[in-house]
Amino acid sequence: MLVRHCEEKTPQGLRDKAILLLLIRLGLRAIEICRLTLDDIEWDDGFISILGKNGNRDRLPLLQDVGEAISSYLCRGRPQCSTRYVFVRVIAPFEPLSSSCAIANVVRNALRRANLNPSRKGSHLLRRSLATAMLQEGASLAEIGQILRHQKADTTAIYAKVDLGRLRSISRPWPEGGD
Repeated sequence: MLVRHCEEKTPQGLRDKAILLLLIRLGLRAIEICRLTLDDIEWDDGFISILGKNGNRDRLPLLQDVGEAISSYLCRGRPQCSTRYVFVRVIAPFEPLSSSCAIANVVRNALRRANLNPSRKGSHLLRRSLATAMLQEGASLAEIGQILRHQKADTTAIYAKVDLGRLRSISRPWPEGGD
């Protein structure tokens, strides 16, 4: 897993681990991570509020490993700065990560450290991987769409790639038809 290759003794490693877990475990979009503020995390209730596409706000469960990674980053890795955005640059000026490109770089660097070389290397790779893993675990497309916060089932079908080899192993032959 990519998070194993984050150096947790450095501010950048702590930040990158938290970002990767938000992508891997909650399927967040890169821009949603950039927009995340300290006020969006409901520590006491165990939820995280996400400002998604079209300005929709969604409330997702703050999974334990994700919460712990964010907490570690905030307590031990995030430089002191005045911004309310959670994720900031690791070198001065300590400004918020302002674009999806910054999140894509975190993913690219993690893939490189893990010696992985998929054809797609951006943050959407992890969103798609979550959908595919959920499908393989038996989740319905409707359930996957709910987690990914898709408006249309067709979009979810694009994300959740079907393992054709696995399907062939469980499929039954088409009955020979009679007249």
